Formats: sequence, C-alpha cells, structure tokens
Amino acid sequence: MGTVELSGVWKIYDNHFEAVKSVSATINDGEFISLLGPSGCGKTSTLRMIAGLEEISRGQIKIDGIRVNELEPGDRNIAMAFESYALYPHLTVFENIAYPLRIRKTPEKEIERQVNTICESLGISRYKGLRPSSLSGGAQQRTGLARALVRPASLYLLDEVLSHLDANERVMLRGEIRRVQKLMKLTALFVTHDQLEALAMSDRIIVMNDGELQQMGTPEQIYDTPENLFVAGFVGEPAMNTFPVERLRDDGADYLRIGGQRLAAKDLNLKVPDAQTFILGTRPKHIVLGAAGAPGRIKGRVHTFEVLGDFTLASIELDSGDLVFKIGDAGLRLALDEPVSFSFDPEKVIFYDAKTTLRIH
Repeated sequence: MGTVELSGVWKIYDNHFEAVKSVSATINDGEFISLLGPSGCGKTSTLRMIAGLEEISRGQIKIDGIRVNELEPGDRNIAMAFESYALYPHLTVFENIAYPLRIRKTPEKEIERQVNTICESLGISRYKGLRPSSLSGGAQQRTGLARALVRPASLYLLDEVLSHLDANERVMLRGEIRRVQKLMKLTALFVTHDQLEALAMSDRIIVMNDGELQQMGTPEQIYDTPENLFVAGFVGEPAMNTFPVERLRDDGADYLRIGGQRLAAKDLNLKVPDAQTFILGTRPKHIVLGAAGAPGRIKGRVHTFEVLGDFTLASIELDSGDLVFKIGDAGLRLALDEPVSFSFDPEKVIFYDAKTTLRIH
C-alpha cells in the first residue's frame, strides 16, 4: 500500500512567511502525482514536509493511514530522488544503488538481483562498474533514480529530477520513469515547474501558486477546464487566450465588447453569463480564423508568425493592443501585419468571474 493524505497542511517559517497555506489532498495507492507550480509556490516545502525534512506548522499528514507529523524521515517508509544527483563519488554505480539495501541488511543475492533489475529498467546496466565522475549528467540522474526506486517504499518522492537534463534526455527519461512506476505499481509524488512534464507523466496534477492549491485533477481536466485564471495562464504552451468582456444592451439586443470591438451576442453563438463583466477563455487551437467582415468575428492583424515543424503559431494584435495566439496546422500561411478575423469554437469557451478569477460553472 502507498496512500498519502494531507489535511489542512501549513508551513510557516520563523519570519512569519506562509510558504504553504492549508493544503489538503489525497494521493491514492499506485498513483503518479505531479506537484506543479512556479518557483516559490510552495511545492518543495510541501514535499519536504511529507519527507520529514521540514516540520509541519499546522495540519496533518498521514502515510498509509499513520500520522507522520512527529516521525523522523527514516521512520516514514519513503524513498527520495533529488534534483542534485547526490551520489557517493567513491562508490561505483552498483554500490551507490545497492547502498539503501545494504543498510537494511538485505541478503547479497537479493541485492544483486534488485540492482540488476532496476539498472536494466533504467538503461544503466553497462555503467554498474563505473564511478559517478565518469558518467554523463543523464547517467548520473538515472543512477540517483535507481537508488531511490530499488527498495520497497510506501511513497517515492522525486524532486525536480529532470531539471538538469537536456531536452532529448528529459523526454527519454520521463518515459522510462513512468514505465517503471506503472510496472512496479509505485506511489510517486513528482515535483516540477515544467507543465509539459506534468501533463505527459501524471495520473493527476496538483497545481500550486503562492502557497495555495489552485486545482487538482487529471491532465485533461487541468488543461481543458482550468478552475481559475492562474491555472489557465500557467498550463499550456502558449497559455489560454483570455478576453475581458463587457456586456452591453442597446435597442433590446445584447452586445459584447471584446478586444476593443463591439459584437452582437447572437452572432457569437455563445451562451454567455448574466454578469456585466467577465473573462472569456479559450485555447489557441480553438480560435477559428475566417473571412474578414463576417458577423461575429473579431478583427486584428498578424503580429508574429512562426512555422514550427508540424504546426504553426501566430499571434494576432487586436484594436485594444492585446495579443491572441492561434495554433494551426503546417499548411497555415500568413504574412506579418496581414488583416485577419477570427471567432471562437462555442463548445470550447470557458467563462471566468472578473473579480474572483474563478471559473463560472
């Protein structure tokens, strides 16, 4: 078993800085959870409290149903891999990985079996006799992961373990981590500031900002239905397009002011909220380019245009000066300053409260 329960957890440092504010979440047995957010959002403090490396200021943490607030790190049955490789330089790769098994007095044949198995899974079998100084950064990081994953634990904590690797190595290793986690049915908490890693690897994602939990859900839920404007702007590359909207009424008809332009609400085919002002959000791929002058279309000019392999990315400048991003297929061709107009896919629009920034359900 490997379940984790956080109930109203706070971390308040001596200078009264509130790094984590009343976070509650449950990690189920066998789940891979990513803790995602910008630098300083509280994700590392949360991980360190779970690990027992930081005291919990308020609230409660349970691992496998046992309250661990007062337990030492070594008594929590967790394994941890760090952003820095933290390898013993005088030991070989084999001995580095075997170390946590040796201190638990695991029989030698079992140590050899387990180390060989994890080395094969992470593609480092050929390095077993080498010392860390002779390895590439990617091989060192794989060794650090292997040392964490080699022993049974209720929870595996992975702290920014891909951040020092180049792009190709990150893509390869994140797939291998996910494969090992699924095959071994491990419960894992992965801390990252990279939203692409979180979306690619996770069963569920916890998004944090300013010490608070913003949203917890599957990658699809986080991407398709962000619960507030922070999540909408943080997750997605490029971020969700957001438009301040003012609702107007003239001669008995509803109009919307968007991007400095007035459009008839009926022409947009949107079921808009009753609020006088709100925020409209839509993903770039749901912006529909079309003929200029058609009803229900917002006018602008092409500000930037990039061909990125199998897709293209354009930004459109509106009368208000705001930029809108549109992702198209590889056949899309535009010119700088070219007049364009666009509308929204009405099924892919989300509305947010202008004051609270929360999604309007």
